[in-house]
Amino acid sequence: MSGIVDAHLHVWRIDAPFHGWPAVTDGALYRSHSLADARAAMGDAPVERVVLVQAQTDDRETDWLLEIADADPWVAGVVGWVALNSPDAPARIATLAANPKLLGLRPMVQAIADTEWLLRDDVARGVAAMVAGGLRFDALVQPRHLDVLATFADRWPDLMIVIDHAAKPVPPGDVDWHKGMAALATRPSVWCKLSGLRTEQVAGTDPLALRPMVERLHAWFGERLLWGSDWPVLSVAGDSYGDWLATVRALTAGLPAGERARLMGGAARDFYGV
Repeated sequence: MSGIVDAHLHVWRIDAPFHGWPAVTDGALYRSHSLADARAAMGDAPVERVVLVQAQTDDRETDWLLEIADADPWVAGVVGWVALNSPDAPARIATLAANPKLLGLRPMVQAIADTEWLLRDDVARGVAAMVAGGLRFDALVQPRHLDVLATFADRWPDLMIVIDHAAKPVPPGDVDWHKGMAALATRPSVWCKLSGLRTEQVAGTDPLALRPMVERLHAWFGERLLWGSDWPVLSVAGDSYGDWLATVRALTAGLPAGERARLMGGAARDFYGV
């Protein structure tokens, strides 16, 4: 397997003034993780490019991630954060979109109590600015958001959306998750990341038990399914970078070579335009 694009990688500095998560109660995650740490974690995995994804709800983190990306061509780009419902959001987004390394934005929808937050009028101003700036939308959602996300996608057909971590169901997903994801997959603007599944599994579960879920996601999204590590968060499940990569290799061994290459790199290149 070559030409990997990791579509979901995190870095953070716990000493940064904008750092809020992970906290000291989050165990091993509570230490700084840098690009050098990521490279070391990857070992000899043939990862050609990475996409850095926000972890803080703070403009300063997005600026910091862009500085990292501008300084290192290995970083394909950044998925940042903006308070989409802020009156200042359109101006902030227009400024960020001028930087070619800013690929998209990710509001922390999973942490917002209002399940229908995405459909609010004040959020629409920010989303309109994203569309105008050609940015992608990373949907950090949970199964409770799937119907709302479908309405959101229909409302913004020109906005490319990717569902982070397959919407974070407890594997193998319940009936509502299956129904919601299958419906979202019929919308050509909606993509999905094959990431974060291990951290939602019950502790001690065989990672190969994810096979039915991975097969369904591939059947639903096909060429719109892209791989991400979710490093270093994946360590919560006790996995190393290589463990998750090996799991995906095992679960997709039956796919034709071209489809595996698409999953591991081509889809991310197309979705993020890198």
